Amino acid sequence: MWKWLHPYAKTEATYQLCGRLYPWFLFFAVALLIGGTFWGLVFAPADYQQGDSFRIIYIHVPTAMLSMSTYAAMAILGFIGLVWQIRTCYMGVAAIAPVGAIMTFIALFTGAAWGKPMWGTWWVWDARLTSELILLFLYLGIIALYGAFDDKIQGGKAASVMSIVGVVNLPIIHYSVKWWNTLHQGATITKFEQPSIAASMLWPLLINILGFALLVAAFTCKRLQNEILTREMRRPWVQSMLLKEETGNAV
Repeated sequence: MWKWLHPYAKTEATYQLCGRLYPWFLFFAVALLIGGTFWGLVFAPADYQQGDSFRIIYIHVPTAMLSMSTYAAMAILGFIGLVWQIRTCYMGVAAIAPVGAIMTFIALFTGAAWGKPMWGTWWVWDARLTSELILLFLYLGIIALYGAFDDKIQGGKAASVMSIVGVVNLPIIHYSVKWWNTLHQGATITKFEQPSIAASMLWPLLINILGFALLVAAFTCKRLQNEILTREMRRPWVQSMLLKEETGNAV
């Protein structure tokens, strides 16, 4: 595994890999999201208690799950960057953070929109909601911290440390509905042996989770390419690539 990953410590190899993966990730993400959302909104049956209001689950649950998994991926990259001094990992942290922040914001917004008709309020200081809000603040803090450094190597190290420290919030989010008596409902699809959701509702949800995951991967690839170009603008391989593109456009 490490032998396969080691070449991508070089920014040029990572840039080219992202360029190859981006269109595939984006194509399948759009296809899955269109299919899963259409299935969930049109063909899935209404919930016997919540009626059609439950259908926001097809956006809320995927973004909530990805808000945590994206943060975990960022922390892993930060850890690898600090231990093996790989600056590409620091760029990865900077590329992932805004994408994760958007996923977290959408999860909070759709959760509030879902909570109003179900709970009668947009927001309560519930353990799950509060810990998810802290996750958004962590993302924003990492973005601000990275942007505050003129030396991006030092900024990447500081952002990586903060991302690793913030990992402690992830199990709090996940287990908050078990550890405390919260207003938020308990686990449904993560009870793999017996999900608390009918198969006709579950399948479009799983498709949307995969679609959102690929969308996050596509956005991260594009942002990482932009980060590499910004940081490596004076490197010979970037100059050579830009010269070829200018020559191609001129022809």
